[in-house]
Amino acid sequence: MPAVSKAKTRAKSRQLKINRERLARFKIQGAIAPFYAGRGWEVGHDSVPRFVPGVGGISLNFKVGDSANQYVSDHLEPGVSTSMEEPGAGKNYSYRNNGYNGFSCIGNEAVVVSGTAKGAKGRVTGHHGGCQHVIIDFDDKTLEKLTYDDKIMITAHGVGMEIEGYEKDVRVYALDPDLFAKLGIRSTEAGLEVPVAAVVPAVVMGSGLGSSDSFMGDYDIQTSDPETCREYGIDQLRLGDLVAIWDHDNSIGPSYKQGAVTIGVIIHGDSYLAGHGPGCQVILTSTTGRIVPKIDANANIGKYLGIGRYRRRK
Repeated sequence: MPAVSKAKTRAKSRQLKINRERLARFKIQGAIAPFYAGRGWEVGHDSVPRFVPGVGGISLNFKVGDSANQYVSDHLEPGVSTSMEEPGAGKNYSYRNNGYNGFSCIGNEAVVVSGTAKGAKGRVTGHHGGCQHVIIDFDDKTLEKLTYDDKIMITAHGVGMEIEGYEKDVRVYALDPDLFAKLGIRSTEAGLEVPVAAVVPAVVMGSGLGSSDSFMGDYDIQTSDPETCREYGIDQLRLGDLVAIWDHDNSIGPSYKQGAVTIGVIIHGDSYLAGHGPGCQVILTSTTGRIVPKIDANANIGKYLGIGRYRRRK
């Protein structure tokens, strides 16, 4: 496994620069996606059938900063789940929703543009690939006012980001430039030092493998083996945590490669299903291992953005 940076590392660092001036900013609009009940009973990896809340909807008490396995649920999405259209809406569904899903970035501002919550602002916290949902954090007052008829506008910004000096070694996906500046990343002789709440091995990565891209959705950290979860701190993961994945290259799509390192954000809750678990959306990847994770218990986008459980009460 690649080395993990220690707190006392004495490495020369330099100011990071990105191609911000070349990144397009534009508006994309979605709607709130209803809760999806699936096929009713779903049988977990433990052979137990369950009927529990899952993807979609407006979640009132599940937020960035909460434990990923806090509630009796399956793939529960925090805050508000949105999409351009619901599956089955027509033959243009994939093309239309892919634009909404693919161009939104974690940290982008979202504004309610209709209904009693009109004008309320939130932040994108992730994409859930299996259902093509863009997940957005809003404060409690906004969540109570929202309806399933409301529309939400996102200012898309970040697609195409590159880090100066790392253009060939590190790819950046689905990350707002302002959030990038808050992550505490620094350039050292060993590469990009990135604060993360946990590091996990390639062997635990599950659903989502085989995808042809690394920016439209996420892939899951399997939680079917309790001992492994305890060993790597997977059972302690919170929504919004940054995690490092050893030996995984996401330059094109998620795939195993020795020495590669990927950084992702936990974007949805745990799952009972075989091969599934907390969702991890890729934001950085290096096929050459030019990313050096640094353990930091506070490495969470909620803390950086002041959202979810980190939101200050007025």
